[in-house]
Amino acid sequence: MHLMKIGRVLLGFIIGAVAGVVLLLALRLFLGMPVMAANPWPMVALATTTGLIGLMLGIEPSLGLARGLAGMVLGFALGLILVHFVRMLLGMDPVWNPEPAWVTGAILGSLGFLLGVGVVSDWLKWTDGRETPLQDGPPAGKPAWVRYFGPDQNHKVIGVQYTVTGILLLGTAGSFAMIFRTELSKAGIQFLPADLFNTFISIHGIVMIASILLGVGGLMNYLVPLMLGARDMAFPRLNSFGFWVSVPGAILIVLALFFGGWDTGWTGYAPLSVRGPLGIDFFMLGVFIFGFSSILGAVNLIATVVGMRAPGMSMFRMPIFVWASLATSLIQLTGTQLIALSFLMVVLERIFNMGFFDPASGGKVLLFQHLFWFYSHPAVYIFILPGLGIISELLPVFARKPLFGYKWIALSSMAIAIIGFLVWAHHMFTSGMSESLRVPFMYSTMLVAVPTGVKFFSWLGTMWRGKLTFPTPMLFVLTSIAVFLIGGLTGPPLATVPTDLHLHDSYYVVGHFHATMFGGFVFPFFAALYFWFPKITGRMYNERLGQVHWFFQTVGFYTMSLFMMRAGLLGMRRRIVDYDPALGVEGFQTVVTWAGWIIFFSVLIGVFNLVWSAYRGKVAEPNPWGSRSPEWQIPSPVPEHNYEEPFEVVGDPYDYGVPGSVYVKMEPEPAPSS
Repeated sequence: MHLMKIGRVLLGFIIGAVAGVVLLLALRLFLGMPVMAANPWPMVALATTTGLIGLMLGIEPSLGLARGLAGMVLGFALGLILVHFVRMLLGMDPVWNPEPAWVTGAILGSLGFLLGVGVVSDWLKWTDGRETPLQDGPPAGKPAWVRYFGPDQNHKVIGVQYTVTGILLLGTAGSFAMIFRTELSKAGIQFLPADLFNTFISIHGIVMIASILLGVGGLMNYLVPLMLGARDMAFPRLNSFGFWVSVPGAILIVLALFFGGWDTGWTGYAPLSVRGPLGIDFFMLGVFIFGFSSILGAVNLIATVVGMRAPGMSMFRMPIFVWASLATSLIQLTGTQLIALSFLMVVLERIFNMGFFDPASGGKVLLFQHLFWFYSHPAVYIFILPGLGIISELLPVFARKPLFGYKWIALSSMAIAIIGFLVWAHHMFTSGMSESLRVPFMYSTMLVAVPTGVKFFSWLGTMWRGKLTFPTPMLFVLTSIAVFLIGGLTGPPLATVPTDLHLHDSYYVVGHFHATMFGGFVFPFFAALYFWFPKITGRMYNERLGQVHWFFQTVGFYTMSLFMMRAGLLGMRRRIVDYDPALGVEGFQTVVTWAGWIIFFSVLIGVFNLVWSAYRGKVAEPNPWGSRSPEWQIPSPVPEHNYEEPFEVVGDPYDYGVPGSVYVKMEPEPAPSS
């Protein structure tokens, strides 16, 4: 039986791959293109995609993901044919123009994915007057795992979908990083040509950012309704759509690699991005589509926090992670449109010659940077605010003390979200912008250190004289604080004009940014995974493997980040494939490469630990950490609808060690007798 199933799966992959090759060859013949193109990679990408579709259908014919990928392939084909016919009818020469054809294909392919996966099916039925009740549990007659590969309206399933997809993209981006890091370990070109190197550093940056956004979405989707006492998010269908719209966006970003890549870095600065290969269109459209996930998720979360809190849960009785999620969502809602607009303008200039960034046509080159950074610096706080919320959430649990300065730390997240929109131009001190703008942005950038400092003092006050214990989540939390401190202390030299003029675009910036991301998100993300793992799976992870993961990731990161910054101070520029041995940085680059590999394998150890423990780990105690948070007062894994009865909040969330203190009353009060 097993051999027959394996054979069916392999046959499905082969048939799918062959079908993809035949489809592309037929399209080329129909559109009058050379049958055997000079660039074989689009055929490789299509054959791999259709092969995966066949493989998934061989495993389980009802998988929504397989239908979505099939819809994306058909949408691409329709887009190519549509543009060809329009140009032919209009008498345009040449009839075949790859850029508008592939861009139209990417747009229709993304729509085809959403139709195929079925995430808009309920809304389409509403247009016909049909009622569609909310999904209640896994699909009938199907294995439970099937619901994770298609649209599902349960916030916990969606949270897992976000998180697992984020980890997959994290591994993808990390793999690209290790390829070009190995190239940089020695001076001279070793094995990676310059154009491919540029694409790899670009795709590493943007895919890593996408993975962090998905990780943030996973944590907020899974935890916020549980912490608020809600059965689900305010708009379950929109919640599912918010995840699935990110999938075609991520696919387009990866597909850019097969269409010439892009050499602009993850920022996509114009005018270079206006003149580059076709891969730039895929990259920018992918980010544009991905942005819908952030915006829709933010709307949903804000509505959930405002309208679905448990009885007695005032704003200042909410968990700190909810405050952090609310601040994050406000940034996502108000800022994401700006990066989408900047990327859309580049695509329009490439296709229709609209001179947004062309001075000869009245455009302004710096306009792109202003639009881009108005979102992309606040985006840093989208990455780190949930992580800082995790730190504040876990420290009192393992210190057995109340969170010091609860209201201050709650409001500091909101302050960071607001001030974050006033600092974007410190990325542009060397761009040639008006000198009169430099000093105001320098001071506003320094100002953001104040609410951040509030958090550090709160964490120190919480740990002071606490009864500290050090399981794996606490180890990651403490390292988060130390690493984020490095990121914070190395930031002011980049925020002051005189020093930034020397450090800009050096490896010092790379080291600083990695310290900020690792301390603000990566280490807290793993702390959260280990902490809530028993709640999600009902099993405990392997503590020894968790400690091994923490140790090697910590040692590897400190080595990598500090040596990056030292190389930058010696004159090593970022985003270059080769460097002069006379700089004296070759030894530093070798050490950074080895440290990167240590981090890479430590993360693999962590992922193995979580996957293995989900199936073979020992059954977890009901509340292994002694947490006061309401999700730990119900069975693990969490029931389908979270809470059988709504609980009531009667105290403060972090009064650990306070005699007689109660945060939530799980049993409803009996009704008075008449």
